[in-house]
Amino acid sequence: MKILITGAAGFIGFHLSHILLEQGNEVIGLDNLNDYYAVRLKQARLTKLQTQKNFKFIKLDLANREGISALFASEKPNKVVNLAAQAGVRYSIENPHSYVDSNIVGFVNLLEACRHNQVEHLVFASSSSVYGLNTRMPFSVHDNVDHPISLYAATKKANELMAHSYAHLYNLPTTGLRFFTVYGPWGRPDMAYFKFTKAILANKPIDIYNYGKMKRDFTYIDDIIEALVKVIDKIPEPNINWSGEQPDPSSSLAPYRLYNIGNNNPVKLMDYIETLETALGKIAQKNMLPMQAGDVSATYANVDDLQRDIGFKPQTSVEEGIGHFVEWYKNYYEILI
Repeated sequence: MKILITGAAGFIGFHLSHILLEQGNEVIGLDNLNDYYAVRLKQARLTKLQTQKNFKFIKLDLANREGISALFASEKPNKVVNLAAQAGVRYSIENPHSYVDSNIVGFVNLLEACRHNQVEHLVFASSSSVYGLNTRMPFSVHDNVDHPISLYAATKKANELMAHSYAHLYNLPTTGLRFFTVYGPWGRPDMAYFKFTKAILANKPIDIYNYGKMKRDFTYIDDIIEALVKVIDKIPEPNINWSGEQPDPSSSLAPYRLYNIGNNNPVKLMDYIETLETALGKIAQKNMLPMQAGDVSATYANVDDLQRDIGFKPQTSVEEGIGHFVEWYKNYYEILI
């Protein structure tokens, strides 16, 4: 089939495009190649994708309404995976307008294009950050998430609501995925594990917030991609048991679903750093700092629904995942230790 992947030069988009191409699909990769982090890394990902047949790259911003409309009219994708977004919790505090342009304006342009071109299924990236002030663990898609603590999280919650309205009004099947701390080779340089690796190798201190009292549901990229591929083929249907008297946020009378996609096994940040130190063969200099604005102390994904519906079960331990990342990092940056 023909699948449009937005954010194809990004971390998850690159890996997903690669697997879908290997499976014989035609992939239209869209990305605006912004400079939020090193464009060189995005270009390197694209170069690898462009060696595969049936891949077509389009440089385009989701906020370009006319461009998106023309793209859908000419390419007619069967399914769409929206991974393009302005990412980063802390950056949203400094640059709020970039989040509105990409995550709100861009997303409604995509929804409009999907409904006018009979797209079979729209899968879109949400985030664990939507849980905000929620403290009941593990985080469940059946719980209310109306208290985000960053604009980034608020735009992701808005995406879920916008997608539901299009599923309800136009019968557009939509599935939202709340990603939990995805890591691995070809990852994003703004993520903590990437920054830690760079600093440790350069003999510079690493900044550890909340004095290290953090837990994250670190999820390896291969597990994420395995689930994503299955979700693309799992077109949601209306939940005939859904009740407006006790509304379940994860489903609807419309063809709409929300899933957590995480490791279901939170790891202490200090243990994660220790695993990274072991893989690098170096001890980090640690700069202990208070909690940052917009951050949360712990994330933990309940993935029961994803297990039930697609058989998702994460397989990669932190030790294995970090080992793969460090090996890639050293090769990519040509570092000898």
